[in-house]
Amino acid sequence: MNILSTQKQELAALIQSALEQLVAQGELQVADLPEITLEIPKDKAHGDFASNIALVLAKPAGMKPRDLAEKIAALLSTQEMIEKIEVAGPGFINFFLTKQWLYDVLDVIETQQLNYGASNYGNGEKLLLEFVSANPVGPMNVVNARAAAIGDTLANLLKAVGYDVATEYYVNDAGVQTEIFARSLLARYRQLEDPSYPFPEDGYPGEYVADLAKRLKAEAADFDQMDEAEQLEYCRTWGIDQMVESQKQDLQKFNVEFDRWFREQDLHKANKLEEIIQLLTERGYMYEAEGALWFRSSDFGDDKDRVIIKNDGTYTYVTADIAYHYDKLKRGFTKLIDIFGPDHHGYIARMKAAVQALGYPEDALEILILQYVALLRDGKQVKMSKRAGEFITLQDLLDEVGRDAARYFFVMRSLDSHLDFDLTLAAEQSNENPVYYIQYAHARICSILAQAEQQNIPVKSIEAVDCKLLNHELEIDLIKKLAELPDEILTAAVERAPHRIASYALELAGLFHSFYTHCHILGEQDALRDARLVLVNCVRIVLQRVLRLMGISAPERM
Repeated sequence: MNILSTQKQELAALIQSALEQLVAQGELQVADLPEITLEIPKDKAHGDFASNIALVLAKPAGMKPRDLAEKIAALLSTQEMIEKIEVAGPGFINFFLTKQWLYDVLDVIETQQLNYGASNYGNGEKLLLEFVSANPVGPMNVVNARAAAIGDTLANLLKAVGYDVATEYYVNDAGVQTEIFARSLLARYRQLEDPSYPFPEDGYPGEYVADLAKRLKAEAADFDQMDEAEQLEYCRTWGIDQMVESQKQDLQKFNVEFDRWFREQDLHKANKLEEIIQLLTERGYMYEAEGALWFRSSDFGDDKDRVIIKNDGTYTYVTADIAYHYDKLKRGFTKLIDIFGPDHHGYIARMKAAVQALGYPEDALEILILQYVALLRDGKQVKMSKRAGEFITLQDLLDEVGRDAARYFFVMRSLDSHLDFDLTLAAEQSNENPVYYIQYAHARICSILAQAEQQNIPVKSIEAVDCKLLNHELEIDLIKKLAELPDEILTAAVERAPHRIASYALELAGLFHSFYTHCHILGEQDALRDARLVLVNCVRIVLQRVLRLMGISAPERM
């Protein structure tokens, strides 16, 4: 139950009724009444909600906005849910509601516990969320890590608002990069016996390849009896399998699990690329030119047509991508959401074109582009170069700052904005570190509740306390923030904006710390103490809820 939305709707209905009454009385002459919009004022001195309806209607009605606002306010002043109405400025109407709705928020939290904020907005629609999908030729880097944190949080948010969400990782194990990886691994293997053996100019120089070569020597007893072609194929298949398993383990440490790992090789083995070519040909979207086979993606808004089979008879990477998305759609998902890295902007138009050419609506595919990450240490950027084999891996990051800090820092900025990740700050155990600040609020509440238990003071149910005693300004601020969570979860899910939850958590923690500083709890008289214990327990529940949505732990002690 969303108490905040309910209050908005009820208040909007009252305003609508007042306007209709003014029209009926001939005091308001307009052809049509607009939809009533209500905003939560940034300045709490302006009430719980504010409306500009008088400003909107004044000109078509031939009235002064403030005069119209006064008439509306007069009709609503006796309503039970309204404590006070103020007309401000040129004609804004500020509404101050009675406090009961706030206490109802605490009741809902107490009832719903960690399901607070859930809704059925998605109505069970089947979504497939693909994210990370890093090349299987190297360890997870920080951009992959950001995709993992954001994708996992978004999946949690979409589930919370009623979507049937599956998550998937696409293993690109059939591209040219896998052949380069195989040659790199074979070269490192041979260098174990002959350090002068040449390394491919385009090879992967990272130390991880040398480590794999040592494992290969220890595990593949008959490797030296193979011819070179067999060795290369073994290096490709065995090496990729090892890298995929390593990526899985890194993601598990990062608290990210996928429902399915899909291998590109499976598309090739099942002749899915040939199937997609035949289907697009039958639909009239393929043609031959310059010895190659082309897809008419420009028919659907792409800036140019795309090669499907090159003039040497090999497939382009686009071909497998189309086949993969067709496979996903055939599995019954009505919406595909892909999260890709910053170098994939050109990918959007061609894949949306493919989806439409295959007979699906354009909006069946949504592609989110993740921006770059810059790592900072002591105010200076940490240089990274994957080609040189010098880059910060996900495992390195976890070793330096820990899982919780890493996840929060990746989620706290909008995915379409560049992220400066401050390693020094993320490793700090201080209130300057936002995730520490949030977790400390949760731990502080747990400490209060533990002390109460030691003193044989139970946390009563909300029905057993006098919530009207919760009338301190800081208490009201806290409860209002708790009331916002259902809307925040919904907005974050629908707008693909997990950073909103990170911001919400930080704001709630800040309000709690302020409340804790200025308001006694266990030292108060019994009635106020019991009411405040109900309040702080509700804050604990909501903090745990938002931390879980972000895949972050909620420690009881720090």
